[in-house]
Amino acid sequence: MSQPRHQAPERELGESFWSMTTALPLLDRTAGDVLRDAAAAEPDRIALVEVGPADDTLIDGVVAGERTWTYAALLAEAEQAAQWLLGQFEPGERIAVWAPNLPEWAVLQYGTALAGMVLVPVNPALRATELAYVLDQSGAAGLVYLDSFRGTDMAATVQEVLPRVPGVRVAFSFRDWDRVVRGHEGAARALPEVRPGDPAQIQYTSGTTGFPKGAVLTHRGLVANAYLVHRRAEFPMRGTWLTALPLFHTAGCAMAVLGTATSQGTLVLGRFFEPGMLLAAAEKWRANFIGGVPAMVGAMLTHPALPATDLSALEVVASGGDTVPAEMVRAAEERMGARFSTVYGQTEASPIITQTSPFDSDEAKAETAGRPLDHVDVKVVDPSTGRTQPCGEPGEVCARGYQVMTGYLDLPEATAETIDADGWLHTGDLGTMDARGFVRITGRIKDMIIRGGENIYPREIEAALSEHPRVAEALVVGLPSEQWGETVAAVVRPADPAEPPTTAELHAHVRERLSPHKTPKDWFVMAQFPVNAMGKLQKFRVRDAITAGGLDRLPG
Repeated sequence: MSQPRHQAPERELGESFWSMTTALPLLDRTAGDVLRDAAAAEPDRIALVEVGPADDTLIDGVVAGERTWTYAALLAEAEQAAQWLLGQFEPGERIAVWAPNLPEWAVLQYGTALAGMVLVPVNPALRATELAYVLDQSGAAGLVYLDSFRGTDMAATVQEVLPRVPGVRVAFSFRDWDRVVRGHEGAARALPEVRPGDPAQIQYTSGTTGFPKGAVLTHRGLVANAYLVHRRAEFPMRGTWLTALPLFHTAGCAMAVLGTATSQGTLVLGRFFEPGMLLAAAEKWRANFIGGVPAMVGAMLTHPALPATDLSALEVVASGGDTVPAEMVRAAEERMGARFSTVYGQTEASPIITQTSPFDSDEAKAETAGRPLDHVDVKVVDPSTGRTQPCGEPGEVCARGYQVMTGYLDLPEATAETIDADGWLHTGDLGTMDARGFVRITGRIKDMIIRGGENIYPREIEAALSEHPRVAEALVVGLPSEQWGETVAAVVRPADPAEPPTTAELHAHVRERLSPHKTPKDWFVMAQFPVNAMGKLQKFRVRDAITAGGLDRLPG
């Protein structure tokens, strides 16, 4: 990687408003188009590599482990899957998939796209009640699932759930894929016309504050966004992208699957995340790019196999989906010998809004979420007035462009609360934008604490507490107060549970770094913070536990 090719243009902003740039084309294609294009251009190139335990027999008659597909073979299998689907369902119907990272998952994704159907990805970690909710709310007509995964009897869960969701006409196990789908010999139907603006997926949000909502995403949004992420990351055409990001999330099925196809490259897909397994695959397949959430990158950085792993082909490490610590960016570049790219977005934006270039300054890569991608407007507004903020002033991050969801499925009020009349997606994230357009994410609006009329941003306090050597992790929430409206409360996970820090030392630590009104009034301790099925923190559960008297206080 010798020079930047796809950095955002330099500009000097007067306020926190980035008007979209159009240096790169907006890829107006469907998921099926992208696969057909790649198969026509590079039929014999390896498109997909499976990485997993060599003795897995998740599909009858198939020994999994390290199977490969060329683009020609992948297209043929996707067309075969489309024909099987058309024998069971009609174009426009919704097909849920509940499974880990099988290559057949990606084949099904392309098959539904070619058949004009809408894919509903479902997290394999969901329990019966959650699965039933998604199947019912999405109006799924079909469910394709894996019998079991990591000790969970998913087939039993499906049988438990089906009586609650009569709309699901067909429930089909991946175990029978080779015999039924690959062996399908029915009369071929003409594949329907599918347009870039048609819905491709219904992606359910993480539900950090309650029941998830189904974001309806288009082919154009997913394909073009994946393409632009690859270009900003400087991913080489026909390069190799390695990841174990889950396919049920847009980072996996869009950025990884569709993005690699737009680059006509090779996707090396981990069945699940295991750092040693992925490092070995990076060496064997000469990966140019590794993508993962911060926890994945951190695990690879500390894995004992890393120093002996040949990563000489690696050019970029990318991460997002959660706060990317500055130290991680620096450590990845030093220990992996690659440049770093941070992404920021949300499901409702297909998913990426801003991204750093691997050639941005060290400070920008370590301290910001980058600048907006092409073809998207981004602004930071005062949450109370809606006015665009001066550069550097915190507010809500809003985005507008091709990749914004068409809405939440069958939830018009929630859609109207999230997308305003001018088409702006209100992310609910708090952040700042500097004069060069670099965005910093500082928290969530729902987490913002208003104490005596002053806005307090928990992430700033959490960052200060995390610098204390006896704090492994910190979380800050607002508690109701008659006098102040809200007061600041901190919950810490001690580095050593046997010797937690005292409130006195943490109080002094914060006062040295932040204003007095930002210093927590109440201090609590937890052994583990609650997260949802995606691994995202659920602050509302912590707040509820405090108000219910269910948390222990730190000693004075």
